[in-house]
Amino acid sequence: MSHPKYRADIDGLRSIAVLSVVAFHAAPDWIHGGFIGVDIFFVISGFLISTILFSNLENDTFSLREFYARRIKRIFPSLLLVLMATYAIGWWVLLAGEFAQLGKHITAGALFVSNLALWSEAGYFDIAAETKPLLHLWSLGIEEQFYILWPVLLVLAWKRKYNLLTLTLAFGAISMALNLKGIAKNPTATFYSPQTRFWELLCGSLLAWASLHPHPKAVALKSTLDRWIHRMLYRSLPPGNGTALANALALAGAALLALGFLKIRAELGFPGKWAIAPVLGAVMIISAGQGAWFNRVVLSSRLAVWFGLISFPLYLWHWPLLSFARIMEEGLPRADIRLGAVLLAIVFAWLTYRLVERPIRFGTHNRLTIATLCVLMAGMGALGYYTFRQNGLSFRMQSQISQALLDQTVEPSNTQLSDGSCEKLLNFAMGPGAVCLTNSAAPEVLVVGDSHAMALNSAALLGKVPIKTMLIGNHGCLPLMGYSVQDGKLNKGCNALPDQAFKVLDRYPSIHTVALATRGPLYFSGHGYGIEGPSTYSIFALDGTKASQTDMFRKGYSQFVKELLLRKKDVVFVIDPPELGEDPKGCLFRRPVSILEKPVSTCTQDKSKVVARQAVYRDLVEQIRSDNPALRVYDPIDFFCDAARCYGLRDKKLLYWDDNHIAAWASELVLDDMRKRKFLP
Repeated sequence: MSHPKYRADIDGLRSIAVLSVVAFHAAPDWIHGGFIGVDIFFVISGFLISTILFSNLENDTFSLREFYARRIKRIFPSLLLVLMATYAIGWWVLLAGEFAQLGKHITAGALFVSNLALWSEAGYFDIAAETKPLLHLWSLGIEEQFYILWPVLLVLAWKRKYNLLTLTLAFGAISMALNLKGIAKNPTATFYSPQTRFWELLCGSLLAWASLHPHPKAVALKSTLDRWIHRMLYRSLPPGNGTALANALALAGAALLALGFLKIRAELGFPGKWAIAPVLGAVMIISAGQGAWFNRVVLSSRLAVWFGLISFPLYLWHWPLLSFARIMEEGLPRADIRLGAVLLAIVFAWLTYRLVERPIRFGTHNRLTIATLCVLMAGMGALGYYTFRQNGLSFRMQSQISQALLDQTVEPSNTQLSDGSCEKLLNFAMGPGAVCLTNSAAPEVLVVGDSHAMALNSAALLGKVPIKTMLIGNHGCLPLMGYSVQDGKLNKGCNALPDQAFKVLDRYPSIHTVALATRGPLYFSGHGYGIEGPSTYSIFALDGTKASQTDMFRKGYSQFVKELLLRKKDVVFVIDPPELGEDPKGCLFRRPVSILEKPVSTCTQDKSKVVARQAVYRDLVEQIRSDNPALRVYDPIDFFCDAARCYGLRDKKLLYWDDNHIAAWASELVLDDMRKRKFLP
């Protein structure tokens, strides 16, 4: 198969893409939109690979076998090395649960389905994502899924004499529409789904087609624009060589990328419409050609090309090193540690390119090489799966950390996501993303709220407290009437929660008590707590009315409580327990390996700090009770605090399984107390 002529400026564009991603991961406050480098990669990849596909199909020189063999030699060597190194580092650094998750992600990476595996977990921009050393393989998953499908589709279309341009336009338009529609409904799915990302690669494919098949009208238009731009800038006659238009395209594309790096934020809703900026910017720069000043002087410089050549191994190496540093430091590492990780990644990337990638990629093309790479990748995937199935091979740490301690830091199973119990016992189902859990075919208590309601309900669901409950909720949602919650600019659709609650109460008359439990200050203060940093959550009115965050919190909750009371239900508002603000693992033991020596945390905080954090929230709860005198308010703070301090440990047991969710044991204490004090049946 023939390949397009090498363009140094495209390697330079790769350097911008990879360095922006590395900078974002190392210092997100410095370059907020650095993650759009992945979108630049998608366009470059779509352009180069589709150029190969289109030209070889037309010349009758295309071979699927040779195409996939070249992909294996291009991708597998560096990826295998990084997967092996990540597993080896994880063996010494990660706890059992963490190592099990790494095993799962290694298997997903080896199968090129990391995006699908991560889809069901926390979002790319969540705090939990930062402790997943192979998180970045989601993009490789999307790219390879595209190249599994796209060449086969083009071959079939070519044999049936279909128009490949029409095919590319149609699939690109469908993918773009799914992206724009999905970002408002399910941003995590839209971020990771191949069908909502393929349009970015197909934009590169369209550019490839246009480059191979210049239409006379397009050529004439480019000539006209070139002359017009030249006359706008210079007094001399236009030379007619296209330089003015090329320079304008490249500079405009660079400006779009710079705007994206500085202005695009995760909370704006990405990809969505915001992905157009990096995609269009990359298309404009590539279409400008090698002769444009920006491409010739900046992108084709020796340093830019060098980073472009090592861009793939650098992308693979940088995130595991930064993620392991964060895990070992149990939070954001110092700037010098992050800089050291980046420099180490650059060194590893150069060595990988020189000693592994280049010799195998450009070496002798033979079946033994391909077979060996495939066997090694299959073996790596199998090892990851075995590690996952064996719960992270906990014997590695038994001499240092007991499994009993580790078990306390794990999310209680089947308490934070729907498990089918509502469908099985009650024939009731919630919409996508919502959570429904029950332990009885005749529930007596309905628990409504966010993930803190799920944590509160965990002891009942696990059979530790004899309460017949049904929970309906959504992560990051307040049950407000007339209002909803947005994460950044994304409406989470929380206004559906009260409607679902009313449907449940109408359908199941056995429910006499409704318990409301959610986080408080997170939603209206703009701040998380402790290790969380700033909060992107806020409340907004469905009718567009402007009001303060606290007013909307009070009015939305008060209206919901009022409607529940009108239905003759006993309504209990459970005040949120104090947030811990630190990783509870640090309260029990030191990590197996750390960069800086740290003592075991005392797992306590001044009560005055908690009081200050909850002051406005508690005033709002009192106002909600004032609006609804029949509302009962339960305060669990005495289980977590004494007169002076608040604790994450009690009787040598953790009260929390992460920095803000209470453990099943704490749930048991609280629910038992609520029963004794007649708040619950």
